Amino acid sequence: MKLDLIILLTSFALISVPPPRVSAATEGIRAATGSGRDTIIRGGYTLYFINDDPSFDPVTRQRMIDAFFTVYPEEAKRFNPKTLKAVTFVIDPGYHGVAETGGGVSRYNPKWLKDHPEDIDVVTHEVMHIVQDYRFDNEPGWITEGIADYVRYTYGVNNAKAAWSLPDYRPVQSYTNAYRVTARFLLWIEKNKTPRIVDTLDAAMRNGSYAPKLWVTLTGSTVDELWKQYGATPGLTLTYK
Repeated sequence: MKLDLIILLTSFALISVPPPRVSAATEGIRAATGSGRDTIIRGGYTLYFINDDPSFDPVTRQRMIDAFFTVYPEEAKRFNPKTLKAVTFVIDPGYHGVAETGGGVSRYNPKWLKDHPEDIDVVTHEVMHIVQDYRFDNEPGWITEGIADYVRYTYGVNNAKAAWSLPDYRPVQSYTNAYRVTARFLLWIEKNKTPRIVDTLDAAMRNGSYAPKLWVTLTGSTVDELWKQYGATPGLTLTYK
């Protein structure tokens, strides 16, 4: 009985140990190439970078790190100052999508980044999901992804070289298409109707107060009416970094 208790307590202690940290005064990057688990700290934020692909390009790795420390503090400052201070990136050769994020962990497909080395702002999109931290059942997915691509457009560091852009309006589109289609719609609303509406939508999605009537409260029109107005005059001047 006593031995079993010691084993149980020991196992719990091992599980509870947090990832190793380095001094906040020094950025620690232990491995320039190959697989590794590295801790990088800058400006009060910590990035745990786990690379499970020995062939992953160290240049791409560094660009992802730099992008994180450029955009994540900006996203946090504007949308959610209480967001996580420590984030994990995993380069996972067993993952076959582009990227996914959950629980403070962003997982990336190294093949996608090898084939699209300029798509560094996939980081900008993915870490916005950490900032969003939507936990309620009333949050439409098209708003979630639309805001994340709105943020990629607004704060992205390499969209131009990646040939990433927001698509022109077409009648076959819908605001529920999400991602870039919804992002452009949100930009149009901000420029023509309600500045900073994205901030209000984001907060409502996070605190569980979002409801379709919020569009009427913020703009005087339903989202369907806004989409119709957008389709009539969809022009936008867009610039990309």
